[in-house]
Amino acid sequence: MKPGTLIQELFDFSDKIRYVAIYENDDLVFEQRDAAENTSSGNTDTFEELLVNPTLLTLARQRGNIDCGGLNYLIVGYGNFFQLVKSTKNGHLSVCLEPSSDLNTLPKQVFDFVEGKCPGWLD
Repeated sequence: MKPGTLIQELFDFSDKIRYVAIYENDDLVFEQRDAAENTSSGNTDTFEELLVNPTLLTLARQRGNIDCGGLNYLIVGYGNFFQLVKSTKNGHLSVCLEPSSDLNTLPKQVFDFVEGKCPGWLD
């Protein structure tokens, strides 16, 4: 599935999703929902996806592999939103969620949806 198609399908899946980025094989594609409020700038989003999220995933994965049973995903709680980050086979998926999102249920729903669209892609 093309990244742009998956991004649009995720926006259609839940109105709690404000932004989606796919970083795969050194290619970054990201898009923000038009109606999102209190957003970060596109420049900082690029650096977050190219530098911050891969680094956080590497650190947490290495820690998780020691004696925690691995890493499933990360949730970063910023002041204006939550960032959900999960490794893929050759990169990562990053989904920005509204601050009113139910973090006990929505991450699993998002990942189940993506797995249904792209079987075996998520790590």
